[in-house]
Amino acid sequence: MPVTALVSAKSCGVSASALALTLASKRPSLLAECDPAGGTIRAGLLDGRATAGFGLYHLAAAERTGPDALANAFANHLWPLDEGGHRKLLPGLTDPAQAAALGRTWPALSDVLHVLAGEAGYDVFIDAGRLALESGHLHPVLTPAPLLHRADLVLLVVRSTEQSLTLARHVIDPLRTELQERGSGADALGLLLIEGGTYRAHQVSDALKGVPVLGALPWDTDTAQYLTTGGRPPRGYARSPLLRHARTATEQFEAATSRRRIQQEYPARSANPQMAGVLQRLAEQRGGSRG
Repeated sequence: MPVTALVSAKSCGVSASALALTLASKRPSLLAECDPAGGTIRAGLLDGRATAGFGLYHLAAAERTGPDALANAFANHLWPLDEGGHRKLLPGLTDPAQAAALGRTWPALSDVLHVLAGEAGYDVFIDAGRLALESGHLHPVLTPAPLLHRADLVLLVVRSTEQSLTLARHVIDPLRTELQERGSGADALGLLLIEGGTYRAHQVSDALKGVPVLGALPWDTDTAQYLTTGGRPPRGYARSPLLRHARTATEQFEAATSRRRIQQEYPARSANPQMAGVLQRLAEQRGGSRG
């Protein structure tokens, strides 16, 4: 199953989208809340039930002990998002000042997430928050760069509005370059479109330098508000447009990941100049025979 990282150029509903995808998946799923600016789900959807004793920050100390300690700490710091425990959350930081301690933890955490996806069959989603750039590259503290480098897909969350597209446009080239030079390839980059504005998916892709729209979620304010702030779920929550479209999106991400893996395993053959010349002569002969 894929490891999918969600980011934004500015706040565009990354956390609500990541939650919707995690809750809607047909498979076991996990959301790792890795925004260095701090997590919001603990005080939002969970209504404070997960204390500061749970979560991402505690993995840093465990990682310094060794990979086994990190794996055990990871399992112990997950919070269930449903009664059956099929959907889990790694709660995020309670203080942005904690982000600096995670620099050497990100690569090891990435290993754990990929094992969970590849061997345990989990849909893994990473809430990586707002992109922060420094000298044209991902900021080493303000962005969990190693998680993006290794993700199967990196989704830039955008809304179908002029304002959102304007803000997103300037991060496309640096993000593509980053993934090409330090990640799994520029083709890992895609868009998750939040509908409700004036632009269609193909227009959004054209405006953002051809980056494909790999999934779309509707502008469902009631459900998004519940996922953001918690409280009582809205009527018909389980059948809400947001969750229904999120389930479709998870299937689209799996398909996109499968295509990437096939292309990486069987890359397109480079053109053979001699064969091209043969084909050209054959075409010319066919043309002459018709005369």
